[in-house]
Amino acid sequence: MSDFNQQEIEKEIIKIIDKIKPYLYSEGGDIEYVGFEDGIVYVRMLGACNGCMAMDYTLKDGIEALLVENIPEVIEVKNLEPGEYMG
Repeated sequence: MSDFNQQEIEKEIIKIIDKIKPYLYSEGGDIEYVGFEDGIVYVRMLGACNGCMAMDYTLKDGIEALLVENIPEVIEVKNLEPGEYMG
């Protein structure tokens, strides 16, 4: 994958995540984009989302579903815990 293509994919990922943020804010949560590598989008769920019982549902059935549906290069979304890094 070229750097240009990688940058375009990341722009699209961030655009979709930014559209999701108001919903998360309304519930006291937030999401931080960490990176994209080998088809996996790495995020950090913050605020009320971190440790929330519905976080897995929000991550997989909401965020991951939107990204996979709209960006063919995305195959999965993974949440990183505080202090955890990609790869």
